[in-house]
Amino acid sequence: MAVVAAVDVIAGPSVGFLPLVSLGPAFAGLVGGWRRTALIGGLALVVCLGLGLYDNQLFVGRRGFTALASVAGVTAAGLLAAVMRQKREAELASVRSIAEVAQRVLLRPVPRSAGHLRVAVSYTSAVAEARIGGDLYEVVASPDGVRVIVGDVQGKGLEAVETAALVLGAFREAAHDEPDLQRVGARIERAVDRELQGEKFVTAVLAEVSGDRSVTLLNYGHPAPVVVRPDGAVHFAAPPRNALPLGLGIHGADAPRPYETDFTPGDQLLLYTDGVTEARDRTNRFYPLAERAVLLKDPDPETALQTLRRDLVQHVEGPLHDDAAMLLLRYHGW
Repeated sequence: MAVVAAVDVIAGPSVGFLPLVSLGPAFAGLVGGWRRTALIGGLALVVCLGLGLYDNQLFVGRRGFTALASVAGVTAAGLLAAVMRQKREAELASVRSIAEVAQRVLLRPVPRSAGHLRVAVSYTSAVAEARIGGDLYEVVASPDGVRVIVGDVQGKGLEAVETAALVLGAFREAAHDEPDLQRVGARIERAVDRELQGEKFVTAVLAEVSGDRSVTLLNYGHPAPVVVRPDGAVHFAAPPRNALPLGLGIHGADAPRPYETDFTPGDQLLLYTDGVTEARDRTNRFYPLAERAVLLKDPDPETALQTLRRDLVQHVEGPLHDDAAMLLLRYHGW
């Protein structure tokens, strides 16, 4: 508005810049509230009226009155746009608030320590505005040891969230009640088989650390956890044989069998979803988790996991194409 006024004063009325004063309330309606838009619109009318009098256009011809009408019209449209935008922003804020509550119920904050373990978790959504998705995780300190689940629901949207809630509910209950990890998995599988229909499924890996310097794993078609030793050695704790994901029990395949791997002071166990290992850079190269797991060297597990997460995002050089959840267990003593 100041530039238009200056040009009009310098160049004179012949240039015809006076109607451009309406750009002020037009932009105000896009970025400000209705009060700010009304204020800018009133100021624009004053500027337009003053320039019209200065140029002697209000009483000679129709140009001055046309400019005033255009400023008034644009101000009215800006006010309407500002009111509608503020209404949508309020609705979006309400939805975000509900989503955050749903996230706290579905994916509750994990304990920072459980037994002789320190725990850290990272969740990166593929959708910038998303708060929850189909990836799931939980840590439960049960009478039989610390039990953990990390899983990935097939599909996206509300159905995936509902399925994730079903799996987590079954795990939280079974982790406290069942004496061994295989029975925990069987309880979850029965719950999922009852609810899921068609070819929907959930990949998941369950872990139990009971203090015998080993971790027991139960893998339902999920990516194998990574064990990082204090000397930096990395290996994938793959199951002796593959098993179907949860929800495909109708195909009659054998249930997975528990297996163990060493887990002693200083060791780290990283459980993750396929959004990590299947993240690709611009050359279509997958994220090299086996090479980058050495980044988990910070004494604080949360800081270490965030370092790995930043490296994952830098590898992709943009938004992830799939949700990526990571849960790190670190044995006390390091």
